Amino acid sequence: MSNLSGKRFSKFILVFVSFTIVAAILWNTYDFSQKFKTDERSKMEILAKAYDRFGTSDLDQDFSLEAKIIESNHNIPMIVTDELGKILMRRNLDSIKALDSTYLLGQLEVMKKENAPIVINYLKDKQYVIYYRDSDLLTRLKYYPLTLILILVLFSSIIYLVFKSNKIAEQNKLWTGMAKETAHQIGTPLSSLLGWVELMKIEKTAPKIVPEIEKDITRLNIIADRFSKIGSVPERAPNDVVNILKNTLDYFESRSSKSIKFQFVSSLRTLSISINEQLFTWVLENLIKNAIDAMSGKGELKVALETDGKLMSISVADTGKGIAKNQFKKIFAPGFTTKKRGWGLGLSLSKRIVEDYHDGKIFVRKSELKKGSVFEIQMRLDA
Repeated sequence: MSNLSGKRFSKFILVFVSFTIVAAILWNTYDFSQKFKTDERSKMEILAKAYDRFGTSDLDQDFSLEAKIIESNHNIPMIVTDELGKILMRRNLDSIKALDSTYLLGQLEVMKKENAPIVINYLKDKQYVIYYRDSDLLTRLKYYPLTLILILVLFSSIIYLVFKSNKIAEQNKLWTGMAKETAHQIGTPLSSLLGWVELMKIEKTAPKIVPEIEKDITRLNIIADRFSKIGSVPERAPNDVVNILKNTLDYFESRSSKSIKFQFVSSLRTLSISINEQLFTWVLENLIKNAIDAMSGKGELKVALETDGKLMSISVADTGKGIAKNQFKKIFAPGFTTKKRGWGLGLSLSKRIVEDYHDGKIFVRKSELKKGSVFEIQMRLDA
């Protein structure tokens, strides 16, 4: 058995044993409460026989043994009525509330529903009925399993959250390590590429191509720098978001299918906001690239920037395949992807960059299958 399978089996055994113990406690509690209820019924039947021994209508008459039996009931609430339902006496009810006839009638209805009455026959023409409800102790005992279940659910939730937090922490360490290692691995061929570009300049080889190669090398440097920043708190500085949006959109437009129509909409010429330029640009690139992929090389991509003076809103809309409504939140989870290829990290990282590093929000504003999607970023403007 592998180590992973062994851990899963151990967790299964632990959960099974825990639920078995809880089930045994619940069953024993239920069984005990039923026996306790039967015992209370027996006490009330004995009490009824003691009343039956009076043989008169004076229920408060002092008889030695019968009186002791009657007086021994200190915990079971009861009401005695005649055959017409008139209340003759009551015991173990709230002495203040019992002065109110409405309260007594309410308690009588509760007793009728809770337990079968016990009839006392005095002489041939007199009949009394004893109504009673469960004692406070039995009532608490009946609710004990529910309390136990709630406690179990509470502790299970706490344990689940602890394990989930640990798992997320482990995943974060793994992604951070992978990101830094990726940045390190990219650095080696980049250095070599820079050397080749310099050589091409000296020998004046393909002068029209070299500038484009330099752009891509610069971009690779930016990507490596982004990966190296994962796991650490990035520095933020005022940047012109309008310029960043235009440059990012222009980069993808020059490298995408001519069947995709790119559009940038904004009434602002400049908008300065405190961000980490590299990471924020990464978010925009993820959204734009996902939009391009969703359209399969043909459609319209629209990036819009709006502000109300307090809040900045950036929307990325496409005319692609769309997203099912039940996936609006799932798509931001690490590892979730609708593509045949990919690790499902782009939107997860974007969410972390926007919400954790820039105190903003990123979400699916709307989407319809086969019609397209609109992603939106919201951030507060600098005071």
